[in-house]
Amino acid sequence: MADFQTIAKQFTDYYYSTFDNDRSQLAALYRDGSMMTWEATPHQGSAAIIEKLKSLPFQSVRHAITTLDAQPASQNEASIMCMVTGQLMVDDGQNVLQYSQTFHLRPEGSSYYVQNDIFRLVYG
Repeated sequence: MADFQTIAKQFTDYYYSTFDNDRSQLAALYRDGSMMTWEATPHQGSAAIIEKLKSLPFQSVRHAITTLDAQPASQNEASIMCMVTGQLMVDDGQNVLQYSQTFHLRPEGSSYYVQNDIFRLVYG
């Protein structure tokens, strides 16, 4: 298996760069069986997930990763769990928002897709 830390870093760099530039382009990372929970609301399937991401109430966003933890998620396949904490700025807002996001990445051919995605803003 390839180095799971390297894969997690490459994935999150790609994910947040794509999200910040054109979040509709993230559709290729999800499958019909994928599930995303966004602030306690579940969305299943690539189309529903991308529709949710496109409907978010901001025009521009910039993510900054603070921490990235990754570990193998299965003994039977090269799946990976990634937990990210970070900060984001939306539109022209002056307030930095803290967030946490967890991804379960599953192998598919020579790449990975997102099986599960959980996002939460962190207040406090």
